[in-house]
Amino acid sequence: MESRYQDGAYSADGWYGSLPSSIGVELTLEDDVITDVGVTTHATDPTSLDYQQRFADAVPEVVIGRPIDEVRVSELAGSSGTPDGFNDALDRIKNEASR
Repeated sequence: MESRYQDGAYSADGWYGSLPSSIGVELTLEDDVITDVGVTTHATDPTSLDYQQRFADAVPEVVIGRPIDEVRVSELAGSSGTPDGFNDALDRIKNEASR
């Protein structure tokens, strides 16, 4: 089966919430599978920053090794908003990586 996405390293900001808030997502794709992921926190409010940091620590375990088209993160590590930002960034990366 041919890959839908080009291999490589990608990054995008994902937006969420009413403030609005954002996070940065960096990931590596190989044969449509996420082989590495990182999250850059952008929050300045201590509570929001805590949620973003906990999310950033937890997300690699749930996305690395999975096909990008099967990844849709919901509440994770107590954060219900940050996953929306991650999914937004993921959509932007998928669009950029599309063949």
